[in-house]
This record gives sequence, C-alpha cells and structure tokens, in this order.
Amino acid sequence: MIKKQYIPFGLLALALAASATSATAQKLNKHVNLLIGTGGHGHTYPGATVPFSMVQLSPDNGKGGWDWVSGYHISSDSIAAFSHMHLSGTGIGDWLDIAVMPMLAPVTSPKPDTRVKFSRQDETAQPGYYNVKLENGIQAELTSTERVGFHKYSFPAGTAQPTIRLDLDHTYNWDKPLETEIRIINDSTLVGKRYSQGWANRQRVYFALRTAKPIKEILFNGAKTTNSQRSTAISNDGKQGTMKAVNAQLVFAKSNNIEVKVALSMSSEQKALAALAEIPNWNFEGVRQQADMKWENELGKIKVESKDERLKTIFYSALYHTAVAPTLYSDVDGAYKNAKGEQHSMANGGQRYTFFSMWDTFRALKPLFTITQPQRYTDILNSLLAFHDENGLLPVWDLSTFETNTMTGYHSVPVLADAVLKDWPGVDAERAYQAMRNSAFQEIREVPAYIEYGYVPQDVNGGSVTKTLEYAFDDYCIALVAKKLGKEDDYQLFSKRAKSYINHFDPQTGFMRAKYKNGKFVEPFDPFYSEHDFDKSQYIEGNAWQHSFFVPHDVRGLAKLFPKKNGLSLMLDTLFKAPSHMTGENQSPDASGFIGQYAHGNEPSHHIAYMYAYIGEAWKTQEKIRHIVDSMYHDRPDGYAGNEDAGQMSAWAVWSMMGLYPASPVGGEYVFGSPSLDKASISMPNGKTFTIVAHNNSAKNVYIKSAKLNGKAYNKVYINHQDMLLGGKLVFEMSDKPNKKFGKKRSSWPTSMEN
Repeated sequence: MIKKQYIPFGLLALALAASATSATAQKLNKHVNLLIGTGGHGHTYPGATVPFSMVQLSPDNGKGGWDWVSGYHISSDSIAAFSHMHLSGTGIGDWLDIAVMPMLAPVTSPKPDTRVKFSRQDETAQPGYYNVKLENGIQAELTSTERVGFHKYSFPAGTAQPTIRLDLDHTYNWDKPLETEIRIINDSTLVGKRYSQGWANRQRVYFALRTAKPIKEILFNGAKTTNSQRSTAISNDGKQGTMKAVNAQLVFAKSNNIEVKVALSMSSEQKALAALAEIPNWNFEGVRQQADMKWENELGKIKVESKDERLKTIFYSALYHTAVAPTLYSDVDGAYKNAKGEQHSMANGGQRYTFFSMWDTFRALKPLFTITQPQRYTDILNSLLAFHDENGLLPVWDLSTFETNTMTGYHSVPVLADAVLKDWPGVDAERAYQAMRNSAFQEIREVPAYIEYGYVPQDVNGGSVTKTLEYAFDDYCIALVAKKLGKEDDYQLFSKRAKSYINHFDPQTGFMRAKYKNGKFVEPFDPFYSEHDFDKSQYIEGNAWQHSFFVPHDVRGLAKLFPKKNGLSLMLDTLFKAPSHMTGENQSPDASGFIGQYAHGNEPSHHIAYMYAYIGEAWKTQEKIRHIVDSMYHDRPDGYAGNEDAGQMSAWAVWSMMGLYPASPVGGEYVFGSPSLDKASISMPNGKTFTIVAHNNSAKNVYIKSAKLNGKAYNKVYINHQDMLLGGKLVFEMSDKPNKKFGKKRSSWPTSMEN
C-alpha cells in the first residue's frame, strides 16, 4: 500500500528545500488566482490551506445566503472572523467552524457585531497564505499546515488591549451549534469542542488554541472570569459545564503583534493538543514557505506552456482547486471519531478523508487523481470503503462522515471501479466489488423500483429520469469489474441493467422522458421545463435537454435508438443551438453557463460535447470544446459558470485545456478535445512523463489536423491510461479548418457498449 508519511516541520522544511531550487525557478504559484470562483456563484474561498488538509483558514464576511456558503463572496466589504473549516465550491452552507477575530479591545456584549470593513487593495491571497489589512488598522496574516492554522495579527501602535475573540457560535446558513466548550489549560493554551448540526446532522470538532504570548485576561460571553473559573468550561451564566454556544475574548498586554496557533481534531481535545506539534515553533514565515512549497510541488505535477499568460492563470487556478477536496478527517495516527461517535482507525497507517461530493466529482476529478495523486489516492479510496463498513453502503455525499444522501446515483461505484480497472495499489478489489454490489441492491433511493421496472417510475418518486440514467451507468461500471474478477453471472446481470436507459427514450422526440409504472410517458412534455424540487422534478437540477444525453457508456447504443441514422448528431447540434431559456415557476438555479441548452455550469452537461467523437464527428467535439473553454472559464472572480463543485468544474478545465477528457469516467479512456495549451508535461504516477504538444496552436486553430504518438501517426481520437503510463509524447497538429477524416473510421472511436 502507498502510505502518506507525516514528517515534523523542521525535517519537512529541509526535505522540501532540497527541491525548492527548481520549484522556485518555475514559480507556478504565481499563476494561481485564488479570487477566481469567489464571485458569481462559484462559492470558493480565498484563505490559507495546503493540499487536501483538515484546515481551511479563511475569512468569513459575516453574511448568510447562497453566495456565502463558503463564508466569503467578492461582493462583500467586511470580515467578521477567520474560521478554520470551509467547503469549496458547493451549494452547501455548512462548516465555518472555530472562528477567530482580532479586536482592538474587549467588549462586554455577549454577541457583538465583529464585522470590520476592508479594501480589496489591502488584500492578498496566495496558495497557503492570506493577508488583509482591516479598516481599523489590524493586519491579519494566515497560513497553515494539514491540521493547524497559524494566525499573525499586527495591531496599530498604541493599542492598549489587543484582543483575540474565539467564537464557537459563529453560525451562518445551515449550521447551528448544539454543544460547545472552552477549557483553559494554562496562560497560553485553551482547548475545547464544538458539536453542531447542519447539512451534516452531527459534527464534532475539537480544537487546541495556543498563543505565543501569555493571555492577561479572558472574558467568556463578554463577562470577566474569576481565578477559580479559569480551569473549567464556562457557560453563559459563568458556571462550570458546557453550553450551546460559548465565546471567549483573550486579552493581552500592550503589544504590536499577537500570534496564535489553532489545531483541529475530529477525535478529542487531546488529539488536537498533539496536533500542535505540526508547528513546534513560532516561525510564521517558515510555515508560510512550507505551505508555498507544498503547493509548488502540487502544481508542478503538470507543467504547461502557453503564449497566453491568462490561460496559465486559468489552468493553474483550476489545478489548485482540484487539490482542496476531499479533506483530511483523521488524526496523524489515522484515528478518528465518525458521525455516529464511533472511534475508528485506518489500517496500515492510512488517513481518513471526508467531503465527497460524488455526483459532481466522479466525472473528471477522481479520474484525474489516478494521475495527480499517487501517494494520496489509496487513502481516499479506502475512505470510501471505510464509510461502507461503518454505514452499510458506499457514500453518496459524505460530509464529516455523515451521509447527507443528496443527489442521485451511487457514484462511489465508478470511482472504485475505475481504480480497480487501473489496478490501483492498496485497494482490495474483492472488498471494493462487494461494496459496489451492495449499492446496486440497496433498499432505498428507488433502487428496488429501478430493479422491478427496469427504470424508476415517476409515480414512485421524483428525479426519475436522472436516477435511471445514472444507475445504468453505475451498473455498467460494476459489470466491467465483474468481468475483470471473473464473475460471469454478475457481468451478464449488470450489463443488462446498464441498458436500462433505453426504457426512457422517446423516438418521437429524441428525448429521455419520464414514465409511470404503467409504462406510459408523463404528459404534457416540455423539454425546456425545469423543476428544482427534487420530489416533483423529472430531471435533477436541469431539464430534458441536459439529461437526455447521459449515456456515456453506450453512446452508439443511444445513437441506434434514433429513427434517423444521424439522429444523435442532429440532436447534439440542436442542443447547442436551442434557445437558452428554461420554463417553469421553480427553475433550478444550478443550471447555468448556457450555450444553447448545453449548461456547463452544472455537471450533467460535462461529457456531452465529447460525444461527437464516439460517432465519427470528432471535429465537432474539437470545435465545441474550445468554445466552452474560452467562454466558460475566465481569470476573474466570476470565472466559473456555476458552483465550482469541490473540484469538478476545475478538473474539467484541467483535462480539456490539455486536450483530453474521461468522457466515460471508468477504465481510463481519455477522449481528445481541442488543446488550449501549447504544451503540457504530465508527471505520471509511475514517475514517467507524458507530454502533450499542440503545434500551430492559436485561438483560431481549434481543429486537430493530425496526431502522432512517439513519432508515429496516431489515428484514434482517444488515448488509454495505460499508454500514458508508458511515458512519451503526443503531438497534435492544429488547424483553422476541420479535418473531417480524422476520427471518421470506427476503429478510431472510443469504447461504447454498442460496438
């Protein structure tokens, strides 16, 4: 098994410094703009974190609402606190745990308004570092390690009582505290906990806070404490014990600089105290440089070239966002307490991860991890299996190890299947298969009806079309693994179930349509109609236009259903030309980024432009992909067309800008699009380098004229993962005119069930 090793800060700094010369020379971090996604509805955050860490130390504006689910939006001009846990790019208002805010003096109000205005000109956000000067003169600098946030606050000269407020009632959107506690260990160390309920029904966060200078005085909920109270938890009335929401103001003697470290654990206060060892000293700049080098090494896994600096910014900002989720959940020894309160530990020194938005990320992010995360992906995959062992099913949307049970499909299946088919090390194929099979026979989520009828009837529950199509793809993935493991009966069973999409197809309209139990289509039918209420909808977060093409495993099987030979091609053409509007009184806000009825701001559309390559019209894929990249990704705060979605929106850009995409995200076939970049050198998991070069590339030259692999003519319109592992060079000759012969022959097409 590939295991993650955790090295003390001093040794890690030396190890990273050994490779710092080349990393610094490339300065890839300078191409990352952390404000991309903080505008529009991107829902990202600009704060300090390191790859996949437990801590995301970032500013919160002190506002609720959909555009503040990450705590921060570019439209705000104030900061209320710097909290340690944030969700990147979701539509979910949760976390924002363990909030800290510097103040010029203590206040007696139990719940003051801590918001302070700031100017964008006084704000800096870089990988692993955040800096802002507030209007009151306080300068805040933040950096972090995996489990520790490091704060450095510079106070205006003459500040008599610099104060740090620790707030466990920092509550916005869906989250609310259930039980909180702060205990004083000594004059510079506090520990405590925050139990809360939100989208994750039960969340437990423990912390240890340590200051570089002794604390002169502590106010709990605005009230001063006596010496006898200073070693206990403080409740609202000053008595010992816990309370629903407690805050503490840490008052210091006159000083210009206050430094604070906050360590997190999901297991206990003792483990949080132990985590402080990740930063054993008070060298803020050293920790900042350590974080910078971690990101430099992360971004250096793919080195790109382009004459357009803007494209580099878009690419590396996207690559950055592919490395922030999922997030660490376990302590350094692999121990953790799950949402049920059970104590567990990952085997073989592995780490447990959480924050699995599977409906989004199975499409492109998780396949990307099989290239970019050779040392971490084993633990991520085994985290899915640990969730199964603890809950009986693989996760659908795991947050803080709680099953939020949101969105459709059982999409841990394609993630595990892709890994098994790629022979990923450290994953027990038989264990993974049995977990996948359990998902396919679960007693909830309309799976019994899907098995009984061959589709999910609309009079059983809403979202019926989406559910059937996604279950069919997941079943295809199980069939592939069954075949690999020699389970012939299961291979036949799941291959049959993978064809279930046929039951929703209407040859008269060319759309996938909802059906009742009696087999009749639901009437009336309007392909533009969108209903956001999942129980009433037929299509989840969209309409018939976006969802009728979700048959990535059998594109040519879908094509055969059309009465006309070129029916699918014409339908795809129409999709991109149709009016960009939806009907209905409760339209889904997630459907966004329209080109015709193609909606790039939500995941169901992400594979669609690549479907042309499966039916001999690869030139149309090339044309559409370049247009999508150019129109849907920008180097500004509203640079994403919709929610960034935990790395999926960015992963699409990373793949597509290089010229590839896992249109059917299982088994390792990457379909060619239109490379925006002139060159991409990819460090493969086995240490070899695979390079993609686009000759004669430009804004107009979007078509692939020809391709060569290691100097030999290459006529396929896709490449296999296994071929990339061999290393080498793929060269595209680009042109402003489509080569309609390239990819015309069936022998060049990607795999489809219907061959």
